[in-house]
Amino acid sequence: MFKQFLSKLPRKSSKPDSGEGELSRSTSGPVPAPVRSNSGKRMSSSSAVFPSSIVAGIEPLVPFKDVPNSEKLNLFVSKVTLCCVTLDFSHQSNKNSIEKDVKRQTLLELLDFVASSGDVRFTEPAVLGMCRMCAVNLFRVFPPSYREKNDDDDDNEPMFDPAWPHLQIVYDLLLKFITSPCLDAKTAKKYLNHVFIVRLLDLFDSEDPRERECLKTVLHRVYGKFMVHRPFIRKSMSNIFYRFVFETEKHGGIAELLEVFGSIVSGFALPLKEEHKMFLWRVLIPLHKAKSVGSYFQQLTYCVAQFVDKEPKLGSVVVKGLLKFWPVTNSQKEVMFLGEVEEVVEGMSVVEFRKVMVPLFLRIACCVNSSHFQVSERALFLWNNDQIVNLIAHNKEAILPIMFTALEKNAENHWNQSVLNLTLNVRRMFCEMDEDLFVSCHARFQEDEAKQCSVTEKRKETWARLESAASMKPITGKTAVLVTPLATSIAC
Repeated sequence: MFKQFLSKLPRKSSKPDSGEGELSRSTSGPVPAPVRSNSGKRMSSSSAVFPSSIVAGIEPLVPFKDVPNSEKLNLFVSKVTLCCVTLDFSHQSNKNSIEKDVKRQTLLELLDFVASSGDVRFTEPAVLGMCRMCAVNLFRVFPPSYREKNDDDDDNEPMFDPAWPHLQIVYDLLLKFITSPCLDAKTAKKYLNHVFIVRLLDLFDSEDPRERECLKTVLHRVYGKFMVHRPFIRKSMSNIFYRFVFETEKHGGIAELLEVFGSIVSGFALPLKEEHKMFLWRVLIPLHKAKSVGSYFQQLTYCVAQFVDKEPKLGSVVVKGLLKFWPVTNSQKEVMFLGEVEEVVEGMSVVEFRKVMVPLFLRIACCVNSSHFQVSERALFLWNNDQIVNLIAHNKEAILPIMFTALEKNAENHWNQSVLNLTLNVRRMFCEMDEDLFVSCHARFQEDEAKQCSVTEKRKETWARLESAASMKPITGKTAVLVTPLATSIAC
């Protein structure tokens, strides 16, 4: 049947056979209406982005080498129109294998043509056809996520789209098209517009990591080429982050979006605009509080570090934000936060450091006393950083009294030997910084311990008197009975 279709290609067919209709209808005239019932969502979504009028005046299956240069763009439009037909690439579907092969071969021909287009400038119909073909094939509604029922399972393996071999060619073609020197940005911005960009950003929620990786590259190239769209792209990315932080906390592409935004931040001009500083405070800092922060923490830390490198005064703002969202019950997140604190404080000036040193070291003292050895160990590792030690040395009068009690309690009764050794090393460093201050803090610590012991003893004596008075009072009616500690003790 397909041989019959090929033999009829030079002339228009008025009534195509049912088995051939999907490809034969796309070989002439305007782009067809929705072709398959299972692809209706794709076709309707693309119709909202692009008009449905593309004139293709040449047979699409003719190779590019067989037509003169003057007709190559017409052939390009015709082949792109042919590829607007969507097919079912799921594992269970074995239908339309010949049509799939034809479409794949056509996409590869388009890819080779765009990569080697030379001096051929893409016309407006070519740009329109290309953008519409990408919209038809890429923009789709994802099915409900399997992970929504397994949010507590951190070991989920990535989900791979069965249509990826086909989608990959479309992504490669779109990337080559955007980066081609033959594409005029002024012409393309009409069709690579705000609606197209929003739909492209929606695809970052794909569960296939290969697709998200391609999207990351495409979005970066779009941002670089279309300067007019840059504010809108940043705003749209911010909206995705807002929705993730304050509403759903479910999105598959936060790490990739942050990676793209990190490269955007590195290109910001100085001084930073107020909108960029607000993005740091309203988006990047609150992203630390999400339950799944571990999946994108590396990219988030990079973005924050880019801001601090651009404008060191923002270091104190970042530290205040981290203290605001500090995880007091999640040891793994505490370790990550301590690592980011070290990176931020390392680049701070003495003036900025003094703005946050008291609340910061109150929190670090709590981490040093943590019963989780990794948290305590990571907090003590801060004293291995020469820059941080230098900042501490310049402000030892304020920091040592805060840290001394935590260090002494660790040295007396922490269960982990590694933490104990690190604690003793930090004590020695403080003693070498200022021995007189160390002795003074030690004396104050002993006084506080003596007062605490006195308060404890008084409390015990008060309870003993109450127990004695209660034991001498006769039990009548519904009078409460005081149970002595000896009666309730259980041998372990």
